[in-house]
Amino acid sequence: MHFFEAILLAASLCADCFAVCLCSSVTLKELKAKNVITVALSFAVIQTALLAIGYFCGSLFVGVLERISNLIGFLLLLYVGGSMLIGGLRNEHNMKDLNGFRNILIGGVATSIDALAVGIAQSMNGASTTDIGVLSAAVFIITALFGAAGIVGGKTIGCRIGKWAQVMGGAVLIGIGIRMLF
Repeated sequence: MHFFEAILLAASLCADCFAVCLCSSVTLKELKAKNVITVALSFAVIQTALLAIGYFCGSLFVGVLERISNLIGFLLLLYVGGSMLIGGLRNEHNMKDLNGFRNILIGGVATSIDALAVGIAQSMNGASTTDIGVLSAAVFIITALFGAAGIVGGKTIGCRIGKWAQVMGGAVLIGIGIRMLF
C-alpha cells in the first residue's frame, strides 16, 4: 500500500469520528486542552485497534461482521444522538457530552466498526504487516487530528447557537446511523 493510499483510506475512515466529535462537543461546558487530547487520542486508539484486530482476525469475522456491523453502528449512534437530541430539547446541556469514558467509548466504537471491516478486508486481500503498519499509523494520526478539529469546531459552534447545536448534532448522528442501515 502506498503512503498516499493509506492517507486517503485513513481520512475516509475517520469521517464519522470527525462528525461525532463535531456534534458531541457542542455539549462541552469548557474547551480544555486535556479534554481535546483525551477524546482525540481515545478515538484514534479505538479506530487503530479495531483496524488491527480486523487485520489479525481476518476471515474469522467476515461473515458475522457483514451481517451485524451496520446494525451495531446504528444502535450506538442512535443512543448517543438520541440522548443529545433529547437533552437539547430539555435544555440539559451536560447530557451525553464527551467528558465521560463511557460516552467516549461508545462514540469511538460506533465510528470505528468500519475500521474493523477494513482490517478484515486488508487481511483477506493479502496485505503485508508493513502495509497494515503504515495504514495503522495513518489512521491513528489522522483520526487524532480530525477528532481534535471536530471538538474545537463543535465547541465553537455550540457557543454561538447553544442548545440548537446540540439538537442538530443529535439529529446528524441519528442520520449517520440511519445511513449505516442502507
